[in-house]
Amino acid sequence: MSDTPETSQAPGYPAVVERRRLPSLIWLVPVVAALVGLSMLIHAWLSAGPEISIVFQTATGLEAGKTPVKYKDVTVGMVSRVGLSEDGSHVRVTVAMEKSAERLVRADSRFWVVRPRIGLAGVSGIDTLFSGAYIGVDAGHAEQTGKEFEGLETPPTVINGAPGRSFVLHADDLGSLDIGSPIYYRRIQVGRIASYQLEPDGHGVSLQIFIDAPYDRFVTARTRFWNASGIDVALGANGLKLNTQSLSTLIAGGIAFATPAYAGDDKAAAAEQSKYELAKDEQTALAPPNGPPQYVELHFERSLPGLSIGAPVQFAGQELGRVVSINLDYDPVKQRFPSVVGVELFPQRLGRALDKLPKTREGTDPALFMRRLVAHGLRAQVRSGNLLTGQLYIAIDFFSNAPAVAFDITAQPLVLPTINGDFDRMQEQVANIVNKVEKLPLDSIGRHLDASLSSLDQALKQTNTQVLPAATRTLQQAQESLGGAQGLIAADAPLPQNLNQTLQEVRRAARAVRELADLLGRHPESLLRGLPSEPDVRPAVPPVRSGGAEAAP
Repeated sequence: MSDTPETSQAPGYPAVVERRRLPSLIWLVPVVAALVGLSMLIHAWLSAGPEISIVFQTATGLEAGKTPVKYKDVTVGMVSRVGLSEDGSHVRVTVAMEKSAERLVRADSRFWVVRPRIGLAGVSGIDTLFSGAYIGVDAGHAEQTGKEFEGLETPPTVINGAPGRSFVLHADDLGSLDIGSPIYYRRIQVGRIASYQLEPDGHGVSLQIFIDAPYDRFVTARTRFWNASGIDVALGANGLKLNTQSLSTLIAGGIAFATPAYAGDDKAAAAEQSKYELAKDEQTALAPPNGPPQYVELHFERSLPGLSIGAPVQFAGQELGRVVSINLDYDPVKQRFPSVVGVELFPQRLGRALDKLPKTREGTDPALFMRRLVAHGLRAQVRSGNLLTGQLYIAIDFFSNAPAVAFDITAQPLVLPTINGDFDRMQEQVANIVNKVEKLPLDSIGRHLDASLSSLDQALKQTNTQVLPAATRTLQQAQESLGGAQGLIAADAPLPQNLNQTLQEVRRAARAVRELADLLGRHPESLLRGLPSEPDVRPAVPPVRSGGAEAAP
């Protein structure tokens, strides 16, 4: 029997064979389309990654089907839905991740919206002005995967896997520091502040910092950190000094670190998450180790408005400690309120002097050793540190004229005797002068002075109206008399000529008397007998001309 069906054959007619009809080729198009769609579905199902949910405060810049999720600028997912949470307090964003991005959705992964930001740390996200916002990813290291994530409102300062190490700083307060504030080493930015939080007991702030490689190797066990924010202004004997790390630290704050010279050659890098104290300034950070402090109280009879907590305590020109408390006390005997100042002294700051102190029991017992020093005049005194600001500091020194005082070595805490400063003595002297001035009869003196000034004013008026005109007339008359006298003694006046003739006659008379005396000396008998007969041998006297005529002797 043949496979091809045949119709019955009629006698006398040719045989007719019927062929089976095949499907039309037009049906191949939907079949191929279905196969392509099915392959695409299978490929999409095989390449589809996990679907996660991210919570943000707002949905600014996010749009379903358009906002990508990027890791290192590579698209690894797409926002599929944006909606409000059930209570409406935040936004829930559903993200479809790619299959290749499964390792990015760890439990500790972080997500944030990258958009243009301008802050103290700088400008970021400028490229999103043209391409639009997107969600950034920082892959975590946890073994478990996550489905629900809480998005960050600001980008993280340190990306997981960045080369470098993290450390922890403890500070009393945050000050002007913030997340992203720079960290400097020899004025070169080598890191930043990653985060901060309050200590569990609320007594300080813990800062998480990150130092980039290879600079993290400069952080050793003896490295010191200090707050380098703002400007360090110092006014001293050498003039005004201004010190700052960079212009950015004036705005965003900053931290600097260094290893002091006394640390030696220990250059081993510190371990990850090592803890350090954040000092307030460079001088405090790099100061030698203080050692255990010795608490001492100081009692002053007056108030101390210029003294503040943290003020230095100096001994022999060296800073030996600081003021830690200032309180008031009451003295029922003197009816006064003295100031009680608590200070912390660090004997280790004495350096070589501490090693040369006598190694006796008195040298090892602070109370006994301090009693010896007090007996030799050791006292505490408040001095002015700055005349412009009025700041005070405590000076501990020896005073040879200090009165003897009792020192109780059993007191807890120890109380170091004090002495008034130069400023106090000056105030007392000024007060004494003021008291003496107040005792003066200023009112009576003022009245008498006013009366004396009135009398003087009247006398001056009388002088101007009476005395001065009379004196002027007298001077004029005297001037006229002097003029007349000058006219009498002129060279051609009659009085000088007559006086000259009189003098000539007096001269001739004196000559005659002299000749008579000579004659009597030679011939004293002439008084009885008369003149001798010898001829006169007197020299001839030349004639004297007077007025053009010759005068006989």
